[in-house]
Amino acid sequence: MIREPKNPIITTANVKPSHDFLKVDGVFNCGAVKMGDEYLLLCRVAESCAEQPEDAVCIPIYDEVLDGLKLERLARKEIDCLYDMSDSRMIYKKNTGSIRKIKYLTSISHLRLARSRDGVNFTVEEKPLLPFSGRYERWGMEDPRITYLEEEGRYCITYTAVSEVGAMPALLITEDFQNFQRIGCIFPPENKDVVIFPRKIRGLYYAFHRPVPSEIGMPDIWVSTSPDLIHWGNHRHVCGVSEEGWENGRIGSGIPPFWTKEGWLHIYHGADTRNRYCLGAMLTDLENTDKILKKASKPILEPEASYETEGFFGGVVFTCGGVLENSRLSVYYGAADDKIAKAEFSMEEIQQALEQ
Repeated sequence: MIREPKNPIITTANVKPSHDFLKVDGVFNCGAVKMGDEYLLLCRVAESCAEQPEDAVCIPIYDEVLDGLKLERLARKEIDCLYDMSDSRMIYKKNTGSIRKIKYLTSISHLRLARSRDGVNFTVEEKPLLPFSGRYERWGMEDPRITYLEEEGRYCITYTAVSEVGAMPALLITEDFQNFQRIGCIFPPENKDVVIFPRKIRGLYYAFHRPVPSEIGMPDIWVSTSPDLIHWGNHRHVCGVSEEGWENGRIGSGIPPFWTKEGWLHIYHGADTRNRYCLGAMLTDLENTDKILKKASKPILEPEASYETEGFFGGVVFTCGGVLENSRLSVYYGAADDKIAKAEFSMEEIQQALEQ
């Protein structure tokens, strides 16, 4: 594994805020694809209020009535007694006596396209890829994954739509990254990390997803099938968290799977109970996708470099996209929830990792 010497390849300094009253807190967790001779990264850009008044904390949200962003005000005198702000990503309401503890996200995310001819030096477009849409995206659009359906000549973009009613996977379809068909939410909340397989199996589309149970169960990876990319069923459990070690907190899909002669190659993320995120690899059967053939016992990438251990939320490497060319896999990943980095793997070393 080789970390790109120019890491991080995209930082907040490369991204223009979408509005004058916002500042960019992070650019990370990008989908990736090579279209023709151009590398495309579809990045998650997180923004928050540029200036906070003395008497309040302002949180950006999308208002579907106004059809635009607005700032929600929380009185500072209420912060200490009513809200828990110990997590840089979320604001919790204290002592609610309810399982619905999250009150706000500290930032709102949108999707932004970045382009490159060499896969390293990217230019980030000045405007969001597309606007928010309705009540299910009031708190943003996060963590896009891109699957190219070669037989159909179109790209499926899955992402997480976030609002006060939950986080749920949504789908966009495009042929050129200029015109988009909004399919809408395809799984109910709470669910994330949806990756669509690039080939049909027995005439059906397949997807991995990660529901988050609130009572019985853990955040594990499941597989589902669909005849049309809209209606999903036949849900089956694929794999779960370990009892100890680097993935004992949660796991979820990362890059959409790659077809190989040996099976479907999955690069996924795992976190421990301290929220330290690493990347792992596993191989599943080409026909029975819930059957794991091989699984690496150790992470293939851990947060060790300073740009991975320090940032908006440190100790995180998290991938949503990669490009496979000539037996070399370029993994584009979010580092510490505020920047994008790149690492390159040979398929041979990934195969060796799967044997261990």
